[in-house]
Amino acid sequence: MRYFMELGYNGQAYHGWQTQPGDKTVQETVENALSTLLRKNTQVVGCGRTDAGVHASQYFLHFDLESEDDSEETWDKDELVFKLNSILPDDIAVYRIFQSKEQAHARFSAISRSYEYKIFEGKSPFLKGLVWQKRVLNLNVERMNQAALHLLEYSDFKCFSRSKTDVKTYICRIDEAIWKKEGDLLVFHITADRFLRNMVRAIVGTLIEIGQGKREVEDMKRIIESRDRTKAGPSVKAEGLYLSRIRYPENLWIE
Repeated sequence: MRYFMELGYNGQAYHGWQTQPGDKTVQETVENALSTLLRKNTQVVGCGRTDAGVHASQYFLHFDLESEDDSEETWDKDELVFKLNSILPDDIAVYRIFQSKEQAHARFSAISRSYEYKIFEGKSPFLKGLVWQKRVLNLNVERMNQAALHLLEYSDFKCFSRSKTDVKTYICRIDEAIWKKEGDLLVFHITADRFLRNMVRAIVGTLIEIGQGKREVEDMKRIIESRDRTKAGPSVKAEGLYLSRIRYPENLWIE
């Protein structure tokens, strides 16, 4: 049987989601806790990779339990959530566990993903590692939003992709890209069917240069059409980036 887990994590202490030899990762930490409680080696499949220092306010993974002894009758989902949160570090929280259909896949079944990038124009010790703190940016948010609208007109985003990558296509469908003022924070919201490695951080870096007047709004079109990473702006720091929402078809769940 296949189960999905919804969780969130503060990525400051981790070298990203995906297990890597010699590095502390979220995936390895969750797998160790789950294996301990289920008393068998249990591997999980995540909805995607996040880089070192990147956070997730909503993240999904799936895992399989094969034998009859692993049936839900031998363990309670709510109790497992409670026990996982008891042994996991404070920077990882499990929200719920639920059964899915066998064909459901945490990564490939997702129909859209959303990210947020948070900027604090000041200095606060209480936000360290949770937002990008910059004392003086002098951003023109209207110009940044005008440029962000151009993202919805294109589908090939090679110019924002990490240079050395093994992806077969740079095609993505962006459904939303907008900056919003939320209290003391300036937050960029972006939703797409998929994202390339480093894509959001490169987009934010480019939009910031437009907001600072270093580039024109129409430069966004020329950058995208160039398909050249060197034409776009620099990638911003990982600490302000959050994977914020994953959407799936409703017919995948067995409650």
